[in-house]
Amino acid sequence: MIPLVAEWLHLLSLVSVSPASVVGRWDLTVADGERRYPSWFEVVQGTDSLAGRFQGEFGHATEIVGIVVDGSRFRFAWPSEDAPAATATRVEGTIRGGRYLSGVITEPSGKRHHFQAVRAPALAGAASTRWGQPVLLLAGGLATWRVRHPKDGNGWKFENGEIVNSPPSADLITKRTFSDFKLHVEVNVPPKGNSGIYLRGRYEVQVQDDFGKEPFSRRMGGVYGQVTPTTLPAKPAGEWQVFDITMIGRRVTVVLNGVTIIDGQEIPGITGGALDSREGDPGPIMLQGDHSGIRYRNIVVQPAVQR
Repeated sequence: MIPLVAEWLHLLSLVSVSPASVVGRWDLTVADGERRYPSWFEVVQGTDSLAGRFQGEFGHATEIVGIVVDGSRFRFAWPSEDAPAATATRVEGTIRGGRYLSGVITEPSGKRHHFQAVRAPALAGAASTRWGQPVLLLAGGLATWRVRHPKDGNGWKFENGEIVNSPPSADLITKRTFSDFKLHVEVNVPPKGNSGIYLRGRYEVQVQDDFGKEPFSRRMGGVYGQVTPTTLPAKPAGEWQVFDITMIGRRVTVVLNGVTIIDGQEIPGITGGALDSREGDPGPIMLQGDHSGIRYRNIVVQPAVQR
């Protein structure tokens, strides 16, 4: 480690912190050998105890338990939602200056992953927003897109003004990145189809065959595991459906088939499958391609004008 960096971290570790310093939202970068992946967790202060949720690399954020803070040290357990009686994943670490965390995630198998974390930014967004010129993301076919993991295959093709996916395939990502924006997307979901639209590459708006079902954060139009729509005007599989999504800071508005189903709601943190946890940075539009076949067309972004 560079001596200056080591000294800085040592000084941070000596800063007096209160037990509540772990309270808040944290953006994690986790090391798995040479690979790095994003994660996230939040801790909230209840009436007489701490509570929270943890977001792993995939899936959705679920409850954490047994949160203990002892000076600058903290620990908690992350039980499996599907097998709550099984051995839980353990998370323990050090609070550094109230703004940074470092620690270890220990899986039930005993495998350990080191992580670094920073406080998630507030992302308040501008008080007023001016919108720039629309960007037609399919004007050049797939020329302005890339696949996430080429080794996973590229089942995407452009034909008749549509991008069509045939699994197995990787996710599809715009080469351009965006901060605040309006996004228009039309999608055709096959029976039992499953995809997702990732805003800034971090927050998945679920795309799924959910005609006739009740609204849920992991169904059509929900921000996966984070925000539940008020209603679910999904059409039957095989019909074209229209999303109009506005993203300003952390707040999102989702209009599905002409009905506002999420109205300026805050997204607490990244969802499973995110590209990274750098929530303060611009990010791309990503279309999930690893679950099922899917068709998209008329994808248009209107970026906010930077003041």
